[in-house]
Amino acid sequence: MALEIRRHAVRMANAGGSSHVGSVLSCADALAVLYSGILRLDPARPDWEDRDRFILSKGHAGSGMYAALALRGFIDPSVLETHYQDGSLLSGHVSHKGIAGVDVSTGSLGHGLSIGAGMAYAAKLQGRAWRTFVMLSDGECDEGSVWEAAMFAAHHALAALVAIVDYNKIQSLAPVAETLGLEPFADKWRAFGWEVSQVDGHDHDAVRAALAPCPAASGRPTCVILDTVKGKGVSFMEHSVLWHYRAPKGEEFARALAELDVERSRKADDAARVSEGQSPSD
Repeated sequence: MALEIRRHAVRMANAGGSSHVGSVLSCADALAVLYSGILRLDPARPDWEDRDRFILSKGHAGSGMYAALALRGFIDPSVLETHYQDGSLLSGHVSHKGIAGVDVSTGSLGHGLSIGAGMAYAAKLQGRAWRTFVMLSDGECDEGSVWEAAMFAAHHALAALVAIVDYNKIQSLAPVAETLGLEPFADKWRAFGWEVSQVDGHDHDAVRAALAPCPAASGRPTCVILDTVKGKGVSFMEHSVLWHYRAPKGEEFARALAELDVERSRKADDAARVSEGQSPSD
């Protein structure tokens, strides 16, 4: 699923000329884990009252969320081809208007965790079982409103709230450490009263294990920091600030898709080997 999210994101950025493909590639694995088993959702009932809530606070990576929704059956995959084009329902940043499975429009950084904390607080007051997951970017944590929401969530013991930080360490124009350093990042969240884990954001088992224990037994909100690579999956996009705003065109698009297609073939071969009782390739 993560690979298909990446393939869709590259094609969507090419077709519409949109930015932020590197930001989608870094969080594709986490989105796949969330939508393939963590989030309690029902495509046949997108407004199911007891569904889990998911907010992509880093709304500029919206094409990844749209792709995940299409892969889960919330929206028609053919609509992805219209992303970021005139008249499309799929805006460059996430919009809930007319899109099943999207609870909140996002893109103005620093707002998502506050909204998520409000949702989690409402669930607690109403005695509802649904959980709230909010995915933030690392650069977004420069915003003071993130830390106001963190204080609020800890004060009200919102154990059914999970903040997921895509820590790819590159923000819009430069590395995070050069723009406004976040370290000691995990310790900051702990000091604000949160349960914290930090894992490899491209290791699906590690991500799943970090996200699964919600609500937290301690009664505290949870922050999962994902160490990721900007542009993950396309060699010339990895660790590059260029692909925060650049759209893949021409030869770059062909190279990116070719690399992802090679990986797709490798995974298909591995699946066939496993089905025949053989070990997957290295």
